[in-house]
Amino acid sequence: MLDRFQWLSIDFLLDGTEAVKLVLELKEGEEGPAFRVTFGLLNQCQARLRLPLSATDQNRWMLPREAALLKPLCGGAKVNLDRVDRLRLAVEAKGDAPVRWCMTPMMASVEEPSRIDYPRLPAGKLVDDLGQWTLKSWKGKRRSRQEVRAGLARQHTAADDAAWPAEFSRWGGDSRVQFAATGFFHTHHDGKRWWLVDPDGHSFWSAGPDCVRSSMGMHVKGLKSALSDPAVASNGGADYLQANFRDAFGEQWHSRWVEITLAFLKSTGFNTVANWSEWEVASRAGFPYVRPLSWQGEVKTARVFRDMPDVFHPDFESDVDAFARQLASTRDDPAMIGYFLMNEPTWGFASQTPAEGMLYATTECVSRREFANWLRHKYSDSRGLASAWGAPVAVESVESGQWNERTPPGAAPDLEAFSTVMVERLFGSLTRACRAVDPHHLNLGARYHIIPPKWALDGLGGFDIFSINCYNTKVRRDLGEVCQRIGRPAMVGEWHFGAHDAGLPASGIGRVADQTARGQAYRVYLEDAAALPWCVGAHWFTLYDQAVLGRGDGENYQIGFLDVCNQPYEEITTAARRSHERLYDLAWGRSEPFSQEPEYLPRLFY
Repeated sequence: MLDRFQWLSIDFLLDGTEAVKLVLELKEGEEGPAFRVTFGLLNQCQARLRLPLSATDQNRWMLPREAALLKPLCGGAKVNLDRVDRLRLAVEAKGDAPVRWCMTPMMASVEEPSRIDYPRLPAGKLVDDLGQWTLKSWKGKRRSRQEVRAGLARQHTAADDAAWPAEFSRWGGDSRVQFAATGFFHTHHDGKRWWLVDPDGHSFWSAGPDCVRSSMGMHVKGLKSALSDPAVASNGGADYLQANFRDAFGEQWHSRWVEITLAFLKSTGFNTVANWSEWEVASRAGFPYVRPLSWQGEVKTARVFRDMPDVFHPDFESDVDAFARQLASTRDDPAMIGYFLMNEPTWGFASQTPAEGMLYATTECVSRREFANWLRHKYSDSRGLASAWGAPVAVESVESGQWNERTPPGAAPDLEAFSTVMVERLFGSLTRACRAVDPHHLNLGARYHIIPPKWALDGLGGFDIFSINCYNTKVRRDLGEVCQRIGRPAMVGEWHFGAHDAGLPASGIGRVADQTARGQAYRVYLEDAAALPWCVGAHWFTLYDQAVLGRGDGENYQIGFLDVCNQPYEEITTAARRSHERLYDLAWGRSEPFSQEPEYLPRLFY
């Protein structure tokens, strides 16, 4: 049985030029619970899966990306290793071509397996001197540094002529419509639909790309031998976007990037620098932006399940105050639309609620004690608790100690109810502290990855806008029901479509056939969203493609408006410009949304 071991390991070598997503399952019997880990692989590069069996406790969502092993994610159920009697390896997602790979036998060990520092590369180097993929040719692939320099020079020359559509206000709102002006962005319901309102009082609908930044980080730890020029790598990373700008503009590379990039956004009709961006650049330019927040300094409060803090610990409030203080620097900036408290909390990806996960992940914490007191107040004693849960459980075992057995079905209502308490305390504390520091800007929420279950949704009522990352062909209609329930509008924090006809192996979460279809998909999604009365914005993920060897977690998706050489994909850029030119006519119902849908292909992402 696997309880005698600490690790599982397998080596892989993936053939071809299309991504594949594999899944390894550890199961307790044919019909029992199964722990799952999914992952991708770099093509034509030896990869090693090193799975710590402690991950089966489900207290981690993502495992470290290592070299050619991409984005290993934990899912499924918690399993007991002494009951696991079967393992299953399968293809979970693939492209159009057949999938072929080589692999070693699976090894179980007590000792930690070694990492691969010099992988086998049967097709040779994977990255050229410009940061492009060597395994494939495509329309627009740059052939020389001189070609990249010339393209960037042309973009810089044209930057001064960039302008928003004529009816846009100075903030990118609709200059033809006037609401109350407060000097800051705010929300308004006009009786028929929700709006953002710009600082001068004009109706505003937020369209912009995420990750507007002068870097395209590539993870190269254990992969330097895959680079045509290993000298570009440092500290486990490489940035070919920066290298290409430095080569073209020398010490002025960043200021030139700012000028070129803001010009591209304006000429394409984007009016927002969205999340994960160099928001300071937008602030200095007076360009509307949103800001992501993060925990600051030395966080004192322990995590009780994935990234859920021990919200009843005395140190939690001081951590919250430190979190909120980062807003002081932008408190009076009219260009800032608002701030996101976090992105896709990882406790939201678990099959367990935070209260249940906390029982397995901790032996004691303040939140467990609070849960036990909550149960005592409800049931008086352990006899009442055992009767309600339908199992011989004592309040003291909830309060502290190692919890190994599965929670009984009768516990679900209490686990959900106390999870609501935890979520309310988490977001309520953050919201109050942030508003004390910055009373001017909008709280844009937590960018949930799905429409939350009821226990989570009941804890999210303090936001000004409900944000969600919505990777569908159109914005989900049931999101409107959420907006009606909480009395707030929605904003899409992430969406995208990619294709396999350019220079990356994976298409991202939304997938279509080619670049023309990407443009169609953009128009269908964006224009439909603008026409929804409860939606006030949609932010595309991301401005640039991801690096071919993958970012830190391994994502290497063809999802950008621009490639690593800063060359626009003209099909989607032209399509977006057409949508943005009619953005406010769509929102006011004067025009019908674009409806020529492309063929949507099966998803291929890690």
